Amino acid sequence: MDMNLVITKAYISSDGGWFMDVFHAVDYHGKKIRDKDVIDYIKKSIESDTWFTPSLRESVGVMPTEDHTSIELTGADRPGLLSDVCAVLADLHCNVVNAEIWTHNARAAAVVNVTDESTSHAIEDPKRLWTIKKLLSNVLKENGDVEKAKILSLPVITHRDRRLHKLMFEDRDYEKLDGTEDGRVEDKNSRPDITVINCVQKDYTVITMRSKDRPKLLFDIVCTLTDMQYVVFHGMVTTGSTEAYQEFYIRHADGFPISSEAERDRVIQCLEAATARRASEGLELVVCTEDRVGLLSDITRVFREYSLTIRKAEISTKSGKAQDTFCVTDVEGNPVDQRTIDSIALQVGPNVLQVKQDLDLRPKPHHEAAIGFLGNFFRYCR
Repeated sequence: MDMNLVITKAYISSDGGWFMDVFHAVDYHGKKIRDKDVIDYIKKSIESDTWFTPSLRESVGVMPTEDHTSIELTGADRPGLLSDVCAVLADLHCNVVNAEIWTHNARAAAVVNVTDESTSHAIEDPKRLWTIKKLLSNVLKENGDVEKAKILSLPVITHRDRRLHKLMFEDRDYEKLDGTEDGRVEDKNSRPDITVINCVQKDYTVITMRSKDRPKLLFDIVCTLTDMQYVVFHGMVTTGSTEAYQEFYIRHADGFPISSEAERDRVIQCLEAATARRASEGLELVVCTEDRVGLLSDITRVFREYSLTIRKAEISTKSGKAQDTFCVTDVEGNPVDQRTIDSIALQVGPNVLQVKQDLDLRPKPHHEAAIGFLGNFFRYCR
């Protein structure tokens, strides 16, 4: 996923303590991967041991590492939330090195890595960490999430996107809000087509999904199944020019398939949420400029002054340069008009703001549907 590769087909199978997974991958432009360094990196990553930390359920966390302090937030979404968070960090002389923010179904989750303004290293003073946690907790309390403000006591080494999925799942972002989100009527045609049936002969639950294809879709689905304590024993993924088909044969961690209609409905809800969390919604704005302490606070304050709502954000810095990407709408969830964008561009400075009008995914080469591998193996499940 970190290499921006696109999986066009996949076969997943495990039995008797062994597994065999086959992935057909291309680069982001749909070309064959020929770079030896990329291939060697993939091999090294797959062959290395990976360790995962236990589940952590707190909603405001502050964790120091050698290079930065990692902050995790979850709570109710609202206009100006990110602006308030960034203002608190700027007032406490924290520099945001990188961050990612997701919103879905009126909930928000963020993983923010900061350094001390004076040392450019992690913040280690326990009193200062406590202050950061307390003030950020107050921001969440404005949303009514009083009981959710807790500090993390263990380090997290999990991948950032992996962590965001878990934070939103534990915050129950999959629960329905009467078909609306932030005043917008839900487009039911955008939902993935999901079926969940039991294969009695093989003692599996079979999940099939047909949805619009996009990068990292398989990752998002597998993360959510794992968070729900399901084990994927067999699976198949195939993609076309715009559509993806996924099929998984799963059991719960206790070894049993899904046993109730309520559990079946919950699985469908959670998988729908998994496909929607990462979706880019609204107008994409990219801010490229020299990095400085308080930059993110200033940018998000300007967005707030123009009544923009940040639906998703990815913050990064490299070699003293900041490149921040925001997906924004107005407070009602509608597109942002051009006059507003022009005014913001004038305020943040020349050549700082780039506008991307089209958020559609770039098309990929068409691939015929893969059949036979699982179709023959599980032919008695139909």
